[in-house]
Amino acid sequence: MASAHGGHLGPGSTGRNRAVVVGAGPNGLAGAIALARAGMEVTVLEAADQPGGGARSAELTVPGVLHDTCSAVHPFGAASPFFRELRLEDHGLRWRYPAVDVAHPLAGGRAGVLLQSIDETLRRLPNDDREPWRKLFGPLVEQYDELADEIFRPILHVPRHPVPMARFGLSALRSATSVAKRWQRPETKALFAGIAAHAIHPLEKPTTAGVGVMFVVTGHAYGFPVPEGGSQSITAALCSVLASHGGVVETGVRVRSLDELPPAEVVLLDLAPKGVLELAGDQLPSRTAKAYKRFKHGPAAYKVDLAVEGGVPWENEDCRRAGTVHVGGPIEELAAAEREVHRGNMPVNPFVLVAQQYLVDPQRSKGDVHPVWAYAHVPNGFTGNATEAVLEQIERFAPGFRDRIVATHVRTPAQIEADNPNYVGGDIATGAATPMQVVFRPKRGLNPYATGIPGVYICSAATPPGGGVHGMGGANAAASALRSRKG
Repeated sequence: MASAHGGHLGPGSTGRNRAVVVGAGPNGLAGAIALARAGMEVTVLEAADQPGGGARSAELTVPGVLHDTCSAVHPFGAASPFFRELRLEDHGLRWRYPAVDVAHPLAGGRAGVLLQSIDETLRRLPNDDREPWRKLFGPLVEQYDELADEIFRPILHVPRHPVPMARFGLSALRSATSVAKRWQRPETKALFAGIAAHAIHPLEKPTTAGVGVMFVVTGHAYGFPVPEGGSQSITAALCSVLASHGGVVETGVRVRSLDELPPAEVVLLDLAPKGVLELAGDQLPSRTAKAYKRFKHGPAAYKVDLAVEGGVPWENEDCRRAGTVHVGGPIEELAAAEREVHRGNMPVNPFVLVAQQYLVDPQRSKGDVHPVWAYAHVPNGFTGNATEAVLEQIERFAPGFRDRIVATHVRTPAQIEADNPNYVGGDIATGAATPMQVVFRPKRGLNPYATGIPGVYICSAATPPGGGVHGMGGANAAASALRSRKG
């Protein structure tokens, strides 16, 4: 890897109106675009050979079969206020929408089902569960854009739209298991629990309901789409926007110290707190350094990509049409698995997330051989073999699935971190969803993006609003930097 050219950090005659972004993940690229649109000269430095971070794609199993290497389905990408403002469709991005957004199979061929239309979802729910679902999610869906304007920002701010924010907060601060008591039927309870499990945190813990509620209302408002051509298409569109504003991305450049950076007025770091500590060293104020050292990482992902002939033979027909399938059994079993993972134990029946992007993006397949994306929640730094557990969970609800597997590609937590150092211990969310870190991430304070070093900001998924391919961490950090310049 090459190193960046050395120089002095901070404002000055040689760095005035220049910005450097370290890391070309979605947040780094979004931050770079925001700075470039404000008239700054922007360079993005990326250690990997291609930009994208968690939004990349590759042929991992069979030539011609395209897999997403990390992120796969993008409700927050479609809903992102910043991405929508950029009009990424003018730069080649095409969203594709499955017939069924999310399905959660249970024994006996049953399944809980989420469709983009809340009315269609209500019609599919058991009678007793329709009104509680409509009452909780309906008003939030109607005011989604106002809610998104609040949720995609740091939690500690003066709300512009207090009514939807207050309505969201009433449920968001609770545990997922307590909110699931609104519903009577196992299918509905499991559907919500599986969606809330994206928090990768015990479902009995406070604030886990917030993840479930936000995913559901985002799904009803914008769907659970996939980008045509793989998640790399989001990266390609962002790079195109950046180039249109004069920004440059340099790959294969590993930065080991802030002192290596070229002169710049603004520096954005699309890095986990650990990475910022490594680059900044004793330049960080002691308070920030202590906070970054205390930053907690959550459980890991154990990823299994499969080439499957004929697709997955789910017992439930809706699962065969779903872009996303959550495999975890009833809410009790799923909650038990998430508890075990949080305790550092590998559950017998882990929660497995499955994506079937090829259903609406057939160019990812080769003939009748299709890419199936899957990962299980495992303990942080897990060193065992979870492949059989993942396959067994899918086989449990899709008998005959194993016989259709043509090829398999596995990435362990260690390999995930090696590919992207932001994912410490395999934590693809870049931070545990503890109640404290939901409110204060990556440190306490009104400006979570400021590192305390003049002109230097952190913008990774460790910052609000957290994980997901939405670019808001970068956009928010860039806005903070631009406000500081004006001040």
